[in-house]
Amino acid sequence: MPISGEAAVTPEQTVALVEQTAREALLRQADASGLAEAEFEVAAVRTSRPLPACPSPVAVGVLDARQATRLRLVASCPGEGGWKYEFVVRAKITARVAVMAAEVPSGRAVEAADVALERRDISLVPDAVSDLALLEGMSARRSLRSGELLRQNMLTAQLLVKRGEAVRIVARNEQIEVSMAGEALDPGARGALIRVRNNNGNVIKARVTGAGMVEPADLPVSIQSPK
Repeated sequence: MPISGEAAVTPEQTVALVEQTAREALLRQADASGLAEAEFEVAAVRTSRPLPACPSPVAVGVLDARQATRLRLVASCPGEGGWKYEFVVRAKITARVAVMAAEVPSGRAVEAADVALERRDISLVPDAVSDLALLEGMSARRSLRSGELLRQNMLTAQLLVKRGEAVRIVARNEQIEVSMAGEALDPGARGALIRVRNNNGNVIKARVTGAGMVEPADLPVSIQSPK
């Protein structure tokens, strides 16, 4: 949302308004990403182009906030003789984020005990992790080193069922539960749909609900699914 400054806005006030707008945009992004204790330093890049004063309130909008080190904003002075001025704003973002406190080999589950929260500069790291709940059901996509900043792209959903593994097929309907043995024909993480051969030799589609556990795919996702 554009915000307005006071009447008869000076160039210095316009720059301050641009930096405030950039900071607020970054704060919204940090909140949406779950970053803990995010802090921002922002500075509008001044060019040789003169920035006039504006006799009316100046409106500022965000054009592009995808890169913290190069946000693009526009300030507009309305009315006759008005103007538009595009700004580049450079920002530094720090937050308390997950840093590896232990070595984790590729494919192993990443747990809260494997990381520590430290304040780091994440200006160039859009997928840093602060919320350790995101680690649930995740494993290392590659080997992770102690001291390494953890990024979401370093994680992958943990395989709870392996191809060829014996699984338990559990069907629930209110208070009724029926289970039987089966064989997984595909690997799968939690929630994945895989093929399973049951004891009768029939191949069915099943949803992975836990380690070695599946439920028929035609059942709705249930909060009673094993964790």
